Amino acid sequence: MATSLLLLLDDIATVLDDVSILTKVAAKKTAGVLGDDLALNAQQVSGVKAERELPVVWAVCKGSFVNKAILVPAALAIGTWLPWLVTPLLMIGGAFLCFEGCEKLAHKFLHKEEHAADTARHEHAVADEAVDVVAAEKSKIKGAVRTDFILSAEIIAITLGTVQGQPFTTQLTVLVGIALLMTVGVYGLVAGIVKLDDAGLYLSRREGAGAQALGRGILAMAPWLMKALSIAGTAAMFLVGGGILVHGVPVLGHAVEAWAVSAGSLVGSLGSMGVNAGVGIVAGAIVLAGVELAKKLFKKS
Repeated sequence: MATSLLLLLDDIATVLDDVSILTKVAAKKTAGVLGDDLALNAQQVSGVKAERELPVVWAVCKGSFVNKAILVPAALAIGTWLPWLVTPLLMIGGAFLCFEGCEKLAHKFLHKEEHAADTARHEHAVADEAVDVVAAEKSKIKGAVRTDFILSAEIIAITLGTVQGQPFTTQLTVLVGIALLMTVGVYGLVAGIVKLDDAGLYLSRREGAGAQALGRGILAMAPWLMKALSIAGTAAMFLVGGGILVHGVPVLGHAVEAWAVSAGSLVGSLGSMGVNAGVGIVAGAIVLAGVELAKKLFKKS
């Protein structure tokens, strides 16, 4: 009886150890996507009233939990019964991210008047007390949750690849752990970023020259940080989406990896990022052109 109990405890310890190791490996592999997710979502939820910033972050966070609740069981089912479907689904998701990046750039630079009108309407909605702010925020939240779904799918897919071949319980535990860790981590940081200006204002009103100087510095830095995150968020769409597409084509993916290794760590990393971004821009432009053509044909019909 005692021997059986000790063996059971040893098995449990082994499983927990495997879960811990695999979770660390998966977290390391998904760290790049985490950075892109942070940049995209901080940019997505910016530009709302100060008192609405945290509710918007929380709304997107809840949407992200729902995304993970859909993706984790789906990943386990696909990995068990339809493993060949993982790559095509990722390719679709990558193409969609690239499309969103190109659409954003096209809307900003090719439709400047329309973009300016949208910005003016948003600023009016933020400034006007009579406007139903919650209703005005719905499209922003919807877009953020939609983008989160693609990036969450990438995170879950990478994690699934890490735990393939492991017992089902280990796979489930690692996937759930990564899903919770990434969601809480990303939206905790997003909440901190969007409230930087409030922290700066609070410190600037405190007594003491040091606190006031720090507060003024934070207030001066916050707008630039949000602009930088906006640029990084757009770039992340191409980098992540292009990376998915590159690695979805084994010949291309292996060639890029081999070149990156031969070129050295810094040059190889920058070069592979450049390839991912280039593929992402081209793919996004092709999808955007197809969507615009379909819209015109649909209108004519």
